[in-house]
Amino acid sequence: MGELTDGAPFDPFPDTGMFSAGASAVVASAWAALDAEVAGTRAAEPARVAAAAADRAARAAEREAARQVSMTVPDDVAAVLAAAREVVDAVTPAGAPGAVAPALLARVRGLQQLANVVDTALAHAVRAAENAQAAEFDGQRTMRSWMSGHLGVSPATAARVVRAGRTLEQLPQWDTAASEGRITADQTAVVARVATPARLARAGELGVQVHGDDGLDATLTACASGSQREALPAVVERTLDWIDPDGPEPDPTRRRELHLSRATDGTGGSAHGRWDAVGFEKLMTALTAYQQAGRTKDDDRSHAQQMADALVQLCDNALAAATTPVLRGNRAHVAVTIAAEDLLDTDEVAGSARLGSGQQVSNTTARQIACDSLITRVLLGPDGMPLNIGRSQRLVPPHIRRAAEARDGGCVFAGCAAPSWWCDAHHVDEWIADHGETSVENTALLCERHHTKVHHGYAVRWDPDEGRWRTFRDDGTEIITGYPPDEPASAST
Repeated sequence: MGELTDGAPFDPFPDTGMFSAGASAVVASAWAALDAEVAGTRAAEPARVAAAAADRAARAAEREAARQVSMTVPDDVAAVLAAAREVVDAVTPAGAPGAVAPALLARVRGLQQLANVVDTALAHAVRAAENAQAAEFDGQRTMRSWMSGHLGVSPATAARVVRAGRTLEQLPQWDTAASEGRITADQTAVVARVATPARLARAGELGVQVHGDDGLDATLTACASGSQREALPAVVERTLDWIDPDGPEPDPTRRRELHLSRATDGTGGSAHGRWDAVGFEKLMTALTAYQQAGRTKDDDRSHAQQMADALVQLCDNALAAATTPVLRGNRAHVAVTIAAEDLLDTDEVAGSARLGSGQQVSNTTARQIACDSLITRVLLGPDGMPLNIGRSQRLVPPHIRRAAEARDGGCVFAGCAAPSWWCDAHHVDEWIADHGETSVENTALLCERHHTKVHHGYAVRWDPDEGRWRTFRDDGTEIITGYPPDEPASAST
């Protein structure tokens, strides 16, 4: 095959009769060109890395510059907020109990009055936003859903603020007292039951003077801010009985309500509701049966705990019996998403698993659920799931949907907490118009409302740097949730 001599270039194809001298020269030229290409690629690598870093920095700067007017605190609010922070940082007085107690009580009284004023201002602002349909600017239907998704308050708290704004609009004298801090948000919630436009109109039809110095507004205000504040619920109840003496509507089932609220810390939730007599009897009978059957000799649970366990057991039986309605092509089931290393970790890892509703549980709880479950293995790459079936199929198949559910957990639209079983599988690049593929990378979970929004101007895009979805309005500006930085930039209102 030839010899390699010192100082002589190595000829991989020496002229041995198999190649002519011309062919050997061509091959040598090709090798030289390949060597030059490799050298050029290596030389360009630092520039490519620098360009990628600059691109990431530009995207980071773009995200920082995306703070919208809705995230900028107005001048007047910023000034009050700064003063309020000084109040929080103020040192409480010290000394003997007899001397300190009056000062501490006066401080509590003043701060509560300040909180009442702020609650009233918030209710006014929420009502103004509701009248202007401002929540639509960020793709939400109501201010209740906007506050819950963007500000982190519970749905129950958001609903109370919305009702307060409507109530203050109906009762001017009550509004004045609340604006002065003499009425609390809890008292406004009590009066909200009677201060609806329909009920106030009915009171007027019955000859009741609603406004004026001797009207219902003044009476309720005097009761709430006077020396007998505890009588307010009874006054409201008597007013309701007088306005509507016939009681509930002919169909008693219309009174049924059940509110389920996720805890803000993601560790559970609460429920409250009401039923008509027959509906309540059915619920009580079913739960009592499970509660009595589940009691043991040394049971130290309270009755409330036993009834809560009975409700969970009733749900367990319904899910196991496969009699529940089918959701998104699958039988209703409890879904848990957890990393494989956390599932196999013998030490407890708090909050390592995510339930379908967004709640966080430990790997210990996930293993408990996995004892009687089907386990689907999903491989996630650094930028998403590598599953891809190209353009051979438009509808997202079950295995790609499961991968999207594992990644997204629910609706990816900013500020929305809809669970995965409410969501459609959306092609980010449309299958027809954009020739988008049916793949995990091109699939985003969106609830029905926000799926419609995205098809009418809004957009969701995957951010590989932050590993999350970002949402944009139809004008290209980004929807950002949460609060401004610690040092809010002021802007004129």
